[in-house]
Amino acid sequence: MNIENIKKSLENVKYPGFSKSIIDFGFVKDIKVEDENCTIYLDITSTSKDVEDELRREIPKVLPNLNLTLFFNKPKEEVQKSNSVSGQNIAPQIKKIVMVSSGKGGVGKSTTTVNLAIATAMQGKKVGILDADIYGPNIPRMMGVNGKEVEVVGNKAKPLNAYGVDIMSMGVLMKEGEAVIWRGAMIMKAIQQLLRDILWEELDILFIDMPPGTGDAQLTLAQSVPVSAGINVTTPQHVALDDSRRSLDMFQKLHIPTAGIIENMSGFICPNCNTESDIFDKGTCEELAKEYKTQVLGSLPIEPAIRRGGDSGKPIVYFEPESITAKRYMMAAEKLIVMLDSQESNDVSNEAIQPIMPAGVSACSPEGQKIKAEHEAKKSGGCGTGCGCK
Repeated sequence: MNIENIKKSLENVKYPGFSKSIIDFGFVKDIKVEDENCTIYLDITSTSKDVEDELRREIPKVLPNLNLTLFFNKPKEEVQKSNSVSGQNIAPQIKKIVMVSSGKGGVGKSTTTVNLAIATAMQGKKVGILDADIYGPNIPRMMGVNGKEVEVVGNKAKPLNAYGVDIMSMGVLMKEGEAVIWRGAMIMKAIQQLLRDILWEELDILFIDMPPGTGDAQLTLAQSVPVSAGINVTTPQHVALDDSRRSLDMFQKLHIPTAGIIENMSGFICPNCNTESDIFDKGTCEELAKEYKTQVLGSLPIEPAIRRGGDSGKPIVYFEPESITAKRYMMAAEKLIVMLDSQESNDVSNEAIQPIMPAGVSACSPEGQKIKAEHEAKKSGGCGTGCGCK
């Protein structure tokens, strides 16, 4: 056969998943023929081994009388970088990631994130804050970077910096006051982009201020990077503690080590007489910490200086370091650092919570059911082929 006849035959080979042939797509780049030996060079656009395997099966069927050698040029699969034993990590340059979470809104989670991050930086750590509270990004105002322009280097954004802490937030990427009306899938994509498409330095600790609750954002983060520690922020009244249990239970289900609980608004310090009153009760988190085998990192009082610092972008731990609140934040940061420094590199993995279904495959489809069955078989000690071994 000559080259033209070979090309004519290859018009019958459809590119997997499409109605057009490999000739129509222009994927056949070169053909060399010598006697009954034929070498075909193909450029394909998929990294999938399944696509290559199917073409290796189909091409010989249309050229049965030739000794074929096929060479495939295709995009390289993206190498998964990870500083965990297994699982996924899209930000390997960050040593430790701390998820700051709460079961409900309005408990002072962002205030805690800001002051705890600065307190940690003041103790010599290279620190960053990622504001992942997409619907309510308050970190820029609290850190005094509201309205500042983000520098773009290539196709990535450079974090802002204040008080020795790198900062990135949707709040500096949108117009002030603009509402974000997104479904869960867009929130999930935004969180991954804020990790992957930001020029984060090699940080010791990245604090991530999460949206309230236990939804898509928390799961996406935990599947995208190995989270070294979770901190639950709550207030002392029992209505808030009910929601905190859900947040702490989430840490357990996502295999995130719990660093502890911050009991916020724990007592009110009068600015006139300096006495402390327990407006929302106090000390109720001790029993909660025992229940979940963790610790209370700190009990932070209600203090007018905290509100002033948050509104003006002058965090209390930095501007009033001798205040009771600042000292308690510093102690909480010390406890967190001890916990993180005690972790071995293989203590944290998100392998167990990775999705088992490939993109575009429904769990209810025959293919999805097969994948699920193989996954369950492997978990139980079999080979996953259905042969019955165990």
